[in-house]
Amino acid sequence: MSDWRRLLLIAAIAFAAAIAGVVAGRALVAHQKPVETELHGLLHDQLDLDAGQQARIDAIEARFAIRKRALELDLRADNARLAAAIEAEHGYGPGVQAAVDRSHQAMGQLQKETLEHIFAMRGVLRPDQAARFDQAVVKALTAQEK
Repeated sequence: MSDWRRLLLIAAIAFAAAIAGVVAGRALVAHQKPVETELHGLLHDQLDLDAGQQARIDAIEARFAIRKRALELDLRADNARLAAAIEAEHGYGPGVQAAVDRSHQAMGQLQKETLEHIFAMRGVLRPDQAARFDQAVVKALTAQEK
């Protein structure tokens, strides 16, 4: 077999192995959708919101998007401070501990405000819609990873 055919065969095998690896990786490491994503899908696709409800939920989502972005930027800054503390201390020193504590506060604030956002959207729903929404919240929060 000539060199260029051997090279082509090796390239084809490598390509097939790479594709198989991606497919296997996606099957084994299935990522769960965030609760908020599932709830938004339910709200917009399954609950038959009327125009008034839709407008109110759109406003709630717009306000939260701004706040969520600010909190995510705070988390990024906290991660940078943590990295700097780790680099400076090379261990779990007081700077690292303080950076971890600050990061946990920011994560907790994001979680609280996300829940407030979810309850604000729930407040727009009719009782029959709210019951379905509540079921989706419970399901999303208690789902086992696959």
